[in-house]
Amino acid sequence: MSDTKVTVTARLKVKPGLEDRFRQEFEPVIALTRTEDGCINYDLHQSVEDPSLFLLHENWASEAILNEHLQQPYIRELGAKSAEYLVEPPEIKLWQQIVNN
Repeated sequence: MSDTKVTVTARLKVKPGLEDRFRQEFEPVIALTRTEDGCINYDLHQSVEDPSLFLLHENWASEAILNEHLQQPYIRELGAKSAEYLVEPPEIKLWQQIVNN
C-alpha cells in the first residue's frame, strides 16, 4: 500500500465547550498541511447533530508521504495538545480506494 494513494479518516470527540478553541488551533495546521507535497486534500468537518464531534478527511499520494506528514513539527505539536481538547483518543482509519469512477 505504500506506493498507492491513501485516505485517512480521524474521528475526534472534543470536550464540550472547547469546539471553537479546537477549530482555531486546527486552522493553521490545515493551511500548512495543504501546502505539503503529496497532500491531495486535508479537510476538517464538524457534525451538524453533535458540534463536539469532528471528522478529519485526508488524501495523500502515498503512505510514505503520509508518514512524512506525521513527522512535521506542527502535527507533533497538535498531537501533544490533544489531551487538552479531546474526550478520548482519536479514532484513525487508513483507507484504500478500490473503485475509481
